[in-house]
Amino acid sequence: MALRLLPFSPFFNFSSSNRKRRFSMRSEVSTSATLPSKQSVSGEPEADIVVIGSGIGGLCCAGLLARYGQDVLVLESHDVAGGAAHSFDVKGYKFDSGPSLFSGFQSRGPQANPLAQVLDALGESIPCVNYDSWMVYVPEGEFLSRIGPTEFFKDLEKYAGPDSVREWRKLLDAILPISAAAMALPPLSIRGDLGVLSTAAARYAPSLLKSFAQMGPQGALGATKLLRPFSDIIDSLGIKDPFIRNWLDLLAFLLAGVKTNGILSAEMVYMFSEWYKPGCTLEYPLHGSGAIVEALVRGLQKFGGRISLKSHVENIVVEKGRAVGVKLRGGQFVRARKAVVSNASMWDTLSLLPPEAVPKSYQDGIKTTQQCESFMHLHLGFDAEGISDDLGIHHIVVNDWDRGVDADQNVVLISVPSVLSPDLAPPGKHVLHAYTPGTEPFEIWEGLDRRSNEYKNLKAERSEVMWKAVEKALGPGFNRDKCEVKLVGTPLTHQRFLRRNRGTYGPAILAGKGTFPGHSTPIPQLMCCGDSTFPGIGVPAVAASGAIVANSLVSVSEHSRLLDAIGI
Repeated sequence: MALRLLPFSPFFNFSSSNRKRRFSMRSEVSTSATLPSKQSVSGEPEADIVVIGSGIGGLCCAGLLARYGQDVLVLESHDVAGGAAHSFDVKGYKFDSGPSLFSGFQSRGPQANPLAQVLDALGESIPCVNYDSWMVYVPEGEFLSRIGPTEFFKDLEKYAGPDSVREWRKLLDAILPISAAAMALPPLSIRGDLGVLSTAAARYAPSLLKSFAQMGPQGALGATKLLRPFSDIIDSLGIKDPFIRNWLDLLAFLLAGVKTNGILSAEMVYMFSEWYKPGCTLEYPLHGSGAIVEALVRGLQKFGGRISLKSHVENIVVEKGRAVGVKLRGGQFVRARKAVVSNASMWDTLSLLPPEAVPKSYQDGIKTTQQCESFMHLHLGFDAEGISDDLGIHHIVVNDWDRGVDADQNVVLISVPSVLSPDLAPPGKHVLHAYTPGTEPFEIWEGLDRRSNEYKNLKAERSEVMWKAVEKALGPGFNRDKCEVKLVGTPLTHQRFLRRNRGTYGPAILAGKGTFPGHSTPIPQLMCCGDSTFPGIGVPAVAASGAIVANSLVSVSEHSRLLDAIGI
């Protein structure tokens, strides 16, 4: 789930000899604007920077590095790029594997979504369909929830009463002014060294000071809480209405895998600015989430970057205490002249390293970091006959507020993207993805043989909550027995195809009680990006992490020239 969630811009000039050298090493990929062919690493098995994994974070990092003129090679274990955001085809149905709810793709300038800023830097854009609502099924009733500063008041008045309207207005009045300060620093300006004082602090000081001045004393005081749990802001405002508290917990959990007492206020403030400011809309990328991946790969390739699929990294090679490359399954060594960047989770990255090269304190810190739970997935392809013509793309079902939005088998999200992008399904058909959002315990699946009856029976049992949610959302015209495609994914599926340790959504790090790790490691020339690093979980966050790493691997002057070139 990605609640976090572009014009062409001038390219840097490279000498023709440098570009020719880099293009000559791209024999394993197509030079056209398409995804690369499914081959192992060929050509020259080395690069300035080797990136492990082609998730959104890894691709953003690699694309920017290529834009900076670095020779970069992305190694992907799977046969398609994209990590948790990849798409796959079955019988003419094109399914999203993960994120389905997006905003901010078409925003521009300093306050843009981090992913939008990366795409802008790469000269890429993503055509989107705009919409402004999603269907909600909660214990109080069912309603079409519209985003924007005023529409939600109508739902509150009906389902929670006049006190909730007053409290929601109070919340918006406090948060929307803070959002100006929270978004005054462009994500692409951040780097992981003292150069940030030049590329971010000094460069954007006037806009930051202006934002604080416009907020007044109360707003400025609220801005100091941006790095505290969002529950601190809620409590300080005296927000007590049960429906609002439950609703905010739901939004926080969908955004970052934790409730309001664990999510950074800055993340929620960002989401509020995207959802509840005047004129805001949601955006679904035409042709599915795979279009995002394709755009990032195109951007990578146009600047001479390389990507190699079915190239499984077995080990990160450490010599004399420094990361110097990786060894692939089959024994091939790929040298990294400047750095290795891991887009794998912190636990999976640790497993790639020789234990003797990693300080025990670093190992212990990773091993004791709590994980978010995993997922159940339901992918369906079915005939649109009998289904309402005004079916919305997104539906969310909450069975019981008292159990908590983080309880297993309690919340189900449903995406039917073919209602906005019909090409994702054959004519007259629909494609659907339902999932439990990071609430499925790995323990009940651990060690099961995927071919066993025990596994199959557990799949049928644990997927029933998703089937019932789909039947509620689609109505009596839907018949599960007539689905042409029925795919049930489990935490073991998540672990296997996404290379996720225990199938996890990512670290369950609570704001105020811990912080997401930075991007450097105790091993020189090894850096990390993705949802195990700052700023955390979600599409905008991992895009920002990839950008931070790329910026940190080039000089301050190169970084500043990029910011100038894209006008932020």
